[in-house]
Amino acid sequence: MASLASLLLGDGRLPVGAYTYSAGLEPAVEAGLTRDRIPALLKARLHTTAVTEAAVAVLALRAARQDPVDYGPVQEALAARTPVAPQREASAALGRGVRRLARRLAPDHPAVTALAALSSRPLRPVTLGALGAVLKVTETELAHAVVYDELQTIASAALKLLPGDPLDSVAWILAAEPDAAWAVTAALAVRSPDRLPARTAPLTEQWALEHARRERRLFLA
Repeated sequence: MASLASLLLGDGRLPVGAYTYSAGLEPAVEAGLTRDRIPALLKARLHTTAVTEAAVAVLALRAARQDPVDYGPVQEALAARTPVAPQREASAALGRGVRRLARRLAPDHPAVTALAALSSRPLRPVTLGALGAVLKVTETELAHAVVYDELQTIASAALKLLPGDPLDSVAWILAAEPDAAWAVTAALAVRSPDRLPARTAPLTEQWALEHARRERRLFLA
């Protein structure tokens, strides 16, 4: 069941509201990104945002196994490495959906109740760690789920933003496997919040700021 749970975590149909998120693709398209550059965007995300968020999810999962559970250090470390307010807001909005699902599944689980102790709204990777604890996934399974979710989120959003052959999306994800494997390995190697990599991409941060000011958009980020 735990292996099945890890697949569910990476499924875009998981009822946590992730369909509202394009993982930075819509802001990139608004800035001029073309369909042929999506593989390059995937690679860039895997070496920046994805590895950081996967590492946070794993650290949160480790924290969820302690007594008492304390997500504070990892939440603060991620917030410090997400300097752009719209990206933090998007992460908190997505985290709310993940937290809602975790509470529905196991409202009294220590990993879930500890989220309420945070001084700010739980960010999505932190809530994924809590949900991973509820579903009893391994660290490796959780890291794979977070990294794959990054890929499939962009691939799915591309069908709306830059329509084309749906098989291209599958090809993009398969071609990104070496970089995805690297991201998983790098995430699992992070042993404490203070060692969390600050892998941000200034250009995508600028796009996120511009996107937040737009009145017409399909995705929140």
